[in-house]
Amino acid sequence: MPSQPVPASEPGSDPAKRVLPANPRAAAIVALAFTALLYLVELVDVVLPADLDQSGGIVARELSDLDGVLWAPLLHAGWGHLFSNTVPVLVFAFLAMSAGIGRWVLVTAIIWVLSGVGVWLIAPGGTVTVGASGVAFGWLAFLLVRGIFNRAVGQILVAVVLLGIWSGMLWGLLPGDPNVSWQGHLFGALSGVFAAWLMARRDRSQARKATGPGSLAG
Repeated sequence: MPSQPVPASEPGSDPAKRVLPANPRAAAIVALAFTALLYLVELVDVVLPADLDQSGGIVARELSDLDGVLWAPLLHAGWGHLFSNTVPVLVFAFLAMSAGIGRWVLVTAIIWVLSGVGVWLIAPGGTVTVGASGVAFGWLAFLLVRGIFNRAVGQILVAVVLLGIWSGMLWGLLPGDPNVSWQGHLFGALSGVFAAWLMARRDRSQARKATGPGSLAG
């Protein structure tokens, strides 16, 4: 029987180019659950006598506090700090799940670790950094550039809308208020761009393999 090429996917079926999650309900539940976890941690920090911000935050260039990279995004310097992060976390987390929750976990892990390490390396000595804003900046940067890397018009349009609504956040990338970690914001954003580039590169590599000689059916 002569070889026949495997039919190409239907237009718009590429998960990497989706604008919204394929399963919005599941994505919304995950985003809400993550946000609820932040509120639960803050409540525990308020109720218990232990100062979780000091013990779990990122202390710059202290090897004994390097594990703060893992815990700092879950901690906040009071309810006001958490309230200011809530809407961006909910919206950006939901939209970043457009390619699936598994992909979102990978992207989030990249942003989480790299942004924390960046803070640990360059934040002022003796300071303690906490908050999910670095991760939120990472998700925003990921959403702003993924359409360029994926060559997806829909994603680029979403990026334009997000930029119009949250353009003011970009000022947080620059030094200013000494009580605000621009280092976390900057490294979060850089990590988001890196994650978008890495995911697009991975998708193109998989696409090349799928369309190569091995994709012909005998």
